Amino acid sequence: MASALLPVIALVGRPNVGKSTLFNRMTRSRDALVADMPGLTRDRHYGEGRIGDRPYLVIDTGGFEPIVKEGIVHEMAKQTRQAMAEADLVIFLTDARSGLTPQDKHIADDLRKRGRKILLVVNKAEGMNRATVAAEFYELGMGEPLAVSAAHGDGVHDLVEHALEVLGPAPETDEAAADAGHRVRIAVVGRPNVGKSTLVNTLLGEERVIAFDMPGTTRDSIEIEFERGGKPYTLIDTAGLRRRGKVFEAVEKFSVVKTLQSIEKANVVILMVDASQEISDQDAHIAGFVLESGRAVVMAVNKWDGLDSYVRETTKRDIERKLGFLSFAASHFISALKGSGVASLMRSVDAAHKAAFAKLSTPRLTRAVIAAVDKQPPPRRGMSRPKMRYAHQGGQNPPVVVIHGTGLDRVPDTYRRYLESSLRETFELKGTPLRIEFRSTRNPFVDQET
Repeated sequence: MASALLPVIALVGRPNVGKSTLFNRMTRSRDALVADMPGLTRDRHYGEGRIGDRPYLVIDTGGFEPIVKEGIVHEMAKQTRQAMAEADLVIFLTDARSGLTPQDKHIADDLRKRGRKILLVVNKAEGMNRATVAAEFYELGMGEPLAVSAAHGDGVHDLVEHALEVLGPAPETDEAAADAGHRVRIAVVGRPNVGKSTLVNTLLGEERVIAFDMPGTTRDSIEIEFERGGKPYTLIDTAGLRRRGKVFEAVEKFSVVKTLQSIEKANVVILMVDASQEISDQDAHIAGFVLESGRAVVMAVNKWDGLDSYVRETTKRDIERKLGFLSFAASHFISALKGSGVASLMRSVDAAHKAAFAKLSTPRLTRAVIAAVDKQPPPRRGMSRPKMRYAHQGGQNPPVVVIHGTGLDRVPDTYRRYLESSLRETFELKGTPLRIEFRSTRNPFVDQET
C-alpha cells in the first residue's frame, strides 16, 4: 500500500547553535545522512526520523547569515533558503548560552518572508531555568520559545511531537491510488540529465491506454496512471518533471525532498544512472535511501547505445564497485530515447513487485532456514552455537522473515547476509530487499547445574 508524503522539517539558525546535534538526535544516529549531496555538503543534509509510527524528513543546514551578499557564506544562505522552500515547517534554532543576537533578528526577519510554519527553539539550555532562558527570545515575535538541549536530549522528544502536532495529522492514504487490485507504483529516480523524463515519455507512449494527472498533494507531486500490456501502473514523478498542461520536459533542478518522498510512496523504484558518466556519490546516496526504505528496485543504465566496449566494461565495473549493495536488483542497459531494453526493464519491475509482496508460508520458510543451516551452520560463540528452530513471515514490501531459536543474539552480520542470500535464491526474490529478524527464547537448561 502506498504511503503518504513524509512531512519535512528544516533546521535553520546561525553558525554553532547546535543544528547538526539536533539533526542527529531527530534521526537517532550520529551519521544518519541519507542524502549528503555533492555541492551541498556545507548546507543541506537529509535524514529520516520517526516518532511512534510516524516518520518525517529532517534537513540540516549550514550556518545562516542572510545579510551577507557574496562569497561562500552567501552560497550557503542560498542553500538554506532552498531548504526552507522544501520544508513544511522550519525549526529556528537559537543559543541559550549566547542569548539573543542581532544575527538571530536578521534570520527572524528573513523567515517571516517565507510563509512557512515556524517553531522557535532555544538550544543548549541544560542546567538552566527554561522560563528564564526563553524570556528574552519573545522579542523575536515568533511565539513561545521552546527550550531544549540537543546534546543531552532534553526536550527533543517533546519538540518533535509538538512539530508534528503543528503540521497536523498525517494524510490518509489515497485508497484509489493504493488500488485494491495492486496497481504497481513506480518511482523513476536519478540525478539530473540521466534520462528520467525520456524514459517516462517512452513508458507512456507505448501501448498507452490511460494517462492523466492526479491532483498534486504538496509541492506539486504528480502521479500518472497508465496501462501497459493490460497491467495497471502509476508513475510517481520526481524532481518536478511534469508541469500541468505541458508535456514532459527536462527541468534542470534536482529536488532531493521530492525524490525521497517519491521513493517512500513507491512499490518499485527504477534507479537510473548515466552510462556515459562516472557513477557518482550522488547515485550511491540515492541508492542507499532506496535500500534503507526497503523498496524493490530495478537499475536502468541509460545511454548505453553508442558506447564502445571499453567504456561499457568500465561502467559495469564502476557500478559493481560503487553500487554493489544493490546486487539483488536486476540491471538493464537501455536507451530510453530509442526504447531499447525498456520491455525487459518493465518485466523486471513486475518481478520485483511480485517479490516484494511475496507470501512465504511458515513450513517452506522453516524448511529453507533449516536447509541453509545444515549447509553452513552459524559460528560458535563461546561454548554453544546459535540454534534456529522455525521461521515465519513478519511483513511484506519488503519481505520480513522472523527466525526463532536460542542464542540468536550472537548471530553475526555475515551469517545474516548468508541467510538472506540463501532465502532469496530459494524463493526467487529478485529485486527486493529482504529483512531478517532474530527472536531468541531462553534455554531453560542453560543455568542448571549438570
